[in-house]
Amino acid sequence: MSELALRGAQTGVMIGRCVRLSRRNIDALLTSLVLPVLLMLLFVYLFGGAIDTGSAYVTYVVPGVLLLCAGFGAAGTAVSVTTDLTEGMIERLRTMDVGATSILAGHVVASVARNLVATTLVLTVAVAIGFRPAVAPSRWLAAAGLLVLFLLAVSWVSAAFGLLARTPEAANGYTFLVMFLPYPSSAFVPVETMPGWLRGFAEHQPITPVIESLRGLLLGTPVGSAPAQAVAWSLGILTLGVVLSAVLFRRRVG
Repeated sequence: MSELALRGAQTGVMIGRCVRLSRRNIDALLTSLVLPVLLMLLFVYLFGGAIDTGSAYVTYVVPGVLLLCAGFGAAGTAVSVTTDLTEGMIERLRTMDVGATSILAGHVVASVARNLVATTLVLTVAVAIGFRPAVAPSRWLAAAGLLVLFLLAVSWVSAAFGLLARTPEAANGYTFLVMFLPYPSSAFVPVETMPGWLRGFAEHQPITPVIESLRGLLLGTPVGSAPAQAVAWSLGILTLGVVLSAVLFRRRVG
């Protein structure tokens, strides 16, 4: 078997392992699947009547909730990587000549899979409470591609956080930034309503162009330069996550 085929087979095994671990960790699975739905219902029914976005609030808020899913899934990725480190699993895998890329890719792909399931659940509930996307299939595909790219980016960064942390609790804390960023963005209120100093941050952080792109693609409204900015941010974050993961893996494991 060639080296490439061997690494591919190892990656497949690691992905299967991480997916099985996700299914068995019921508490984390419920958090990543149910909490975004609960937050969406909270915003729509508790705050939606007081927030004027020019349309039904559920229509406005869904793209932001989709990125909240990414944050919750990212926390699980970091914790899983740190747990493997602290329990000696990665050292055992390395003695069997399993590559670093295969080990980390297993966690990343499992994270993306969890997030896609959560995304499907959020969209299903959103449609049930009034979300009405009506766009061409090409826009759905573009939105899905952008979302998957962003999920890959935050999952690799979270894997790096997991390698940096010394305990699972610390890993969970490191991912707070990923979970927090959707709030000071256009996810829940228009940035025009924010104070000047906060508006500047909201307009120039990575989450806002991703949300604006998803919102425009799903609702059939103009997107302007947001998709290009979103792709650039996502690729930059993805590159940073992969490079950091490689460096930190060598330092922690050798």
